[in-house]
Amino acid sequence: MATIHFIGGEKGGVGKSVVARVLAQYFIDRGIVFTGFDTDRSHGALLRFYTDYAQPIDLNAYDSVDELIEAAVALPEQHILVDLAAQSYDPLAKWLLESGVFAVAEELEIKLIYWHVMDSGQDSVALLARLLDQIGEQFQYVIVQNQLRDEHFNLLMRSGLKEKALMMNAQLMSLKKLYAPIMLKIDAHNASFWAATQRDPGANANVLGILDRQRLKIWLNSAYTQLDRLVN
Repeated sequence: MATIHFIGGEKGGVGKSVVARVLAQYFIDRGIVFTGFDTDRSHGALLRFYTDYAQPIDLNAYDSVDELIEAAVALPEQHILVDLAAQSYDPLAKWLLESGVFAVAEELEIKLIYWHVMDSGQDSVALLARLLDQIGEQFQYVIVQNQLRDEHFNLLMRSGLKEKALMMNAQLMSLKKLYAPIMLKIDAHNASFWAATQRDPGANANVLGILDRQRLKIWLNSAYTQLDRLVN
């Protein structure tokens, strides 16, 4: 059974691309076959950091986004990773509902997982409410609480949406806080997470220093422990 992972959250800056990059590195490190698709054709993180594994698609062109289903059928044992740009939900929902994607996926035994990446703000909560109301249980959900900016999700707790999602068999993931300069250094070098954790004795300047590499490894291990439970 192929699995298509949609990494969304609609709002810009909540960490969708970071989660997509973590998943890509997880698949590589665990030896899991995957193909990446990036909906941001100009600034796509998968295209930038995992070039050998990713290709662009256009959510506004059915011929382009249909490639997700074709890829799942062509290689049923693979995982398909879709990094959704900000403001992608409307064209994605249009394609899903107008094309009967959920019925086709059920017939072809393709698993569809939506990773809702959220920060602690009201916008993320409102977008989760919209997603659950419009799509309901047709998706499998992973709610990713991104702690890179804020570790408290009181609005989500008070909204009742967490309980609603859990009743739909949603699963939860927490992306732990990471020392901010580490990500800035990684991005400045256009490095994959693997490259950032390596030390090159012959290099004049490694991506990260010794302790920053250790902090990144601890952070990735925390994410991987949860992904071992969520990805199957």
